[in-house]
Amino acid sequence: MEIIRGVPLDAVPAWAVLERRLFADIEDGWRLFSRRYTREDGGIRFPAVFTDRDGVDDLYEPFFNWPAFYLLGGSDEVLAAAKRHWEGVTAQLESAGMLTDEYENGYDWFHQGESLLFFYGLCAADPGDVAFARRARRFAELYTDPAAGNYDRERNIIRAPHNGSLGARPGLNDIVQPYSASFAEMRRYGLPLEDVPGIESWDDLADPAKALAMGEAMQRAAQGDVVVDLAATSLVANRWLYDGDPEAAGWIDRYVGGWEERARANDGLVPDNVAPDGTVGGLHGGRWFGGHYGWTWPHGLPSVGMATVVSGLNAALVTGDDRRLDTARRVLDTVLDHAVVASVAETPYSLKGGWLARLGADADEPALLVPHRFGRDGWFDYAPMPLELPTWLWWWSRSDADRARLDRVRAGLPSGGRPVKAFRDKAEAGHEAPWLDYLDGRLPDYPEQALSMALGQVARRIALIQADDSDPATVHLHFWQRVNPVVTEVLTQLVSGAPQVLYNGGLPFVAVDYEDADAARPGLPADVAALVTGLDGDRIGLELVNVSPLHTRRVIVRPSRFGTARLAGVRFRTEPGADYPGPSTAYAATRGTVVERHIDTDTDTDTDADGVEVVLPPAHRLQLELITAPSPSPARHRGAADLDRIEHTKEQP
Repeated sequence: MEIIRGVPLDAVPAWAVLERRLFADIEDGWRLFSRRYTREDGGIRFPAVFTDRDGVDDLYEPFFNWPAFYLLGGSDEVLAAAKRHWEGVTAQLESAGMLTDEYENGYDWFHQGESLLFFYGLCAADPGDVAFARRARRFAELYTDPAAGNYDRERNIIRAPHNGSLGARPGLNDIVQPYSASFAEMRRYGLPLEDVPGIESWDDLADPAKALAMGEAMQRAAQGDVVVDLAATSLVANRWLYDGDPEAAGWIDRYVGGWEERARANDGLVPDNVAPDGTVGGLHGGRWFGGHYGWTWPHGLPSVGMATVVSGLNAALVTGDDRRLDTARRVLDTVLDHAVVASVAETPYSLKGGWLARLGADADEPALLVPHRFGRDGWFDYAPMPLELPTWLWWWSRSDADRARLDRVRAGLPSGGRPVKAFRDKAEAGHEAPWLDYLDGRLPDYPEQALSMALGQVARRIALIQADDSDPATVHLHFWQRVNPVVTEVLTQLVSGAPQVLYNGGLPFVAVDYEDADAARPGLPADVAALVTGLDGDRIGLELVNVSPLHTRRVIVRPSRFGTARLAGVRFRTEPGADYPGPSTAYAATRGTVVERHIDTDTDTDTDADGVEVVLPPAHRLQLELITAPSPSPARHRGAADLDRIEHTKEQP
């Protein structure tokens, strides 16, 4: 592996100091959270009693990004704590009757995807952990093995909207529950089904008989496949990443292909429901819309778009064919074709509160609003497009067409006010626009602005924890998500060159991986700050800084996307003849002449070399450009446990 030495600093960049401060503050924050809110076994201090199938995701979500923080350079202790919390919460939920053999009994994939982010992160953070490798295989087989009861191989469908360790589960609950107008928080989403006789508006549900009729209709319709089930492909891709298993890849290829065929038959737009007999609309009067968590109810584009982007990325990962993203592209293009210009403040959008919080005063400015839902009266529920969807398409493909779509959506966002706004929700996304402006050279101080904002987020979460004197047994189930002090969106962008993970079940792809060469573990070494300065086709601009005045640090840098990209070359700037620190009599160190060097890793280094080692003496930096090419070998987690050597058993590990 080529070894490159950094050059001396005249001044430590502000962004590097802020980045290392953010690492330190997050370390303080997660330790405080663990002490305050978790039990000795890792579970949450909460009497886990549930009245229906909902709630599993809420106990995993407070930790969803802890493994990502470790992979960026967080301490060994945060990984150990994350594993302990996953196992503690899992045992807690199993005791509550919500899991069987460590996996959710059965619920929709909008929520299962949220639950599993924590699990996927742990698998990526320590692929050599045999217990999690076994779980990855066992969980995936709930879908790839038809005997598990979730997948109908003949019709190529997942057999119910609620599915999991108990197979395809009937309906939406174990018993029929009336869907009443008393569910005031659901009023903004409208009627779950639009074709129940005698029910035309939300107020009709105030009649107990009609509320029961709606509940019965929802229970009957909860059969067959729905579009959000596409997120199950991440569970299978996560298993495939261990050893490139062709059966797992084949399942993803076939299952995603089934939805692609249905989209082609529907003028290119993916439908949201398939009856148990394999027909689109078979439970909805022949309509391609109306399925659970589909185009009509409750969210539309955020759930349909997320499922198609997630599954498209997974299919592209295992097949190497970026055309598998076309279904997601058509989803975004279709709603853009029906866009209007209006302010967010004046739209009756069902989730407007989140956008008002994000935009602040900019919510009054004109914006490009796309319809998020489609029902019996056509397109409705207008709001800005979730920017993470077109961002991920471009990030993966780097194609001109995907970039043009992304730029159109970005241009339609309000542009006034502060570009880096101080907000954070549970998905910890929403700052894609200023990050992209930075990569394009239009917002050069984004790193300083964003890191300062992230430090403020951590400080607020810690303040909320310190001020909290509530009984953990009485707080809202979402409370722990709201005070999670681990902040990774900005670090993921700046250090790894990737958008925040897609929250409803995306895998943790990054553009750049790091390894602490001395500690032989993933992530940045202590004192080292990293900044991805450009993503342009096959080139990644990167800057590394050692802020320590005492210690030399060695870091290995690799292009990533789970090994689908290999290192083909490196360009960097060096200063032969630099005299650092120089004599004490000099006002400053003597600088050398800046020379740009290029290393072709295909010819200049060992062909097995998949990265470059950077040596950073105290107060040194290196600016480099990684030149990537497609990898000829199967993508997989580096150092993954060899599943073929692990005893394959159905028993709980």
